[in-house]
Amino acid sequence: QLQLAESGGGLVQPGGSLRLSCVASGSSLNDWTIGWIRQAPGKEREGVSCINWRALTTNYADSVRGRFTISRDANNNTVYLQMNSLKPEDTAVYYCAAHWSPVPYVCTVFGLGRYSSWGQGTQVTISS
Repeated sequence: QLQLAESGGGLVQPGGSLRLSCVASGSSLNDWTIGWIRQAPGKEREGVSCINWRALTTNYADSVRGRFTISRDANNNTVYLQMNSLKPEDTAVYYCAAHWSPVPYVCTVFGLGRYSSWGQGTQVTISS
């Protein structure tokens, strides 16, 4: 069974950067799409970014496009989310999640119900 573990969250000033990591265990990620999803207090979950492992396609929410970059390290079964130019509105718990997708495709940040495996989340706080 696929298990995911996030790390890298913390407290950063506006304009700063963080890199989140999502390490997968229990299965290769060859047939999976990995997404980063965040949830701020009192708000619904929001898809932030995704990467389809086979196709290497990526996508981003409009709110983070140009500031965040998703990438993968196949050797270490790890997905990263590099977050630059952080804003207070980026404050949230960030989760990585996976859904089975053996056919390569262009992932989207919508349709969060497809994700079947979730990590425990890592807190990101942007504040001066």
